[in-house]
Amino acid sequence: MKILVANLGSTSLKWRLFDFSNNAERLLHKGGFERVTDYPKAIEDCMAELKSAKVITDENELSAVGFKTVIAKNVTGCVRLDEHVLQAMADYNGLAPAHNPPYITGIKLFAQRVPKVPLIGLFETAFHQFAAPAAVNYAVPETWRQIGVRRWGFHGASHKFIAERSAELLCRPDVAERARQLYVNNGATKISGAPLRVISCHLGGSSSVTGILNGASIGTSMGMSPQSGLPQNNRVGDLDAEALPYAVKTLGITIEEAQKQLTKQSGLLGLSGVSNDIRDITDAANKGNVSAKLALDVFVASTRHWIGGYFLELNGADAIAFTAGTGENSAELRAAICANLANLGIKLDADKNQSARATESIISAADSAVKIFVIPANEELVVAREARRFLETRKN
Repeated sequence: MKILVANLGSTSLKWRLFDFSNNAERLLHKGGFERVTDYPKAIEDCMAELKSAKVITDENELSAVGFKTVIAKNVTGCVRLDEHVLQAMADYNGLAPAHNPPYITGIKLFAQRVPKVPLIGLFETAFHQFAAPAAVNYAVPETWRQIGVRRWGFHGASHKFIAERSAELLCRPDVAERARQLYVNNGATKISGAPLRVISCHLGGSSSVTGILNGASIGTSMGMSPQSGLPQNNRVGDLDAEALPYAVKTLGITIEEAQKQLTKQSGLLGLSGVSNDIRDITDAANKGNVSAKLALDVFVASTRHWIGGYFLELNGADAIAFTAGTGENSAELRAAICANLANLGIKLDADKNQSARATESIISAADSAVKIFVIPANEELVVAREARRFLETRKN
């Protein structure tokens, strides 16, 4: 079974091809194009590269094309991407304007190019669908909740991979299996041992923190849209609801301009005035830029705030995992996030932390009660695995 995972951006196409033959999983090919102006040609060139690499001879060898879809109205989980689902995605374009429109366009073009191949989406909201009502409901009127105003959560594929891999690293195959089968069994699989508590920190261009109990999310920092939670690269993160109308009236700007500023000119970019790239901000802060240092301090404080919340909700933690670009590569930020937490049993090994760069590592001190991991993200593998399970479930 060969499954192609396509990662769609407004001007980019990246892919990975996985093979699940003989009860194994192998990455056969990966590639991508930037600055795409002709998407049909980019898809055609993708197929040509797969054939040139001799990993397929014909497009119909693909069992499915999988997509890391973000959000859709009244749809979550792992689903076939039919017209109903695409319309549900379009209904929420306003919540994910940088993600949903290019995905809808790309999915339709893939459907034209490989009409016989199933197109399957794993929604980023899926991993958080089993969280308790108290973790997902805002204190808004019932009419608001009826139209979908709630905490949906995102980065689901990343946090699910952390749930699976951290359980394996902690020698809990029962929890790892529950995490793997989460969507197939609607979260109902029982575990055989003590509760396993993990806090997953997906820190990158966009960031979120998730509490994971026995392989399933109990809540996450992102809310109704990806513009919430921690400060994002150029998106605001959490903001008092009254700030928007106040700024509109006081600055004399339109609601559309305010939304543009909150989604394009805020976050780490707005705080630092330097860049939306945390590497550039760190360099500037190390050279004495006060605004850049403020941006890092706000980011660290917000991350610690959400870790602390889930530490309390979980009644402690067996592990904290750092993933995604910043989480995997910034020893400086990991150290700041874990600083002065020894009384909670959280202790970094400074040397291990400093040497960990985008490789799977244990960076906690030997006497740390809480294991601290660096686990490289592998969202495409999660999408491919879930697409495979989706197909196998419907065969049986």
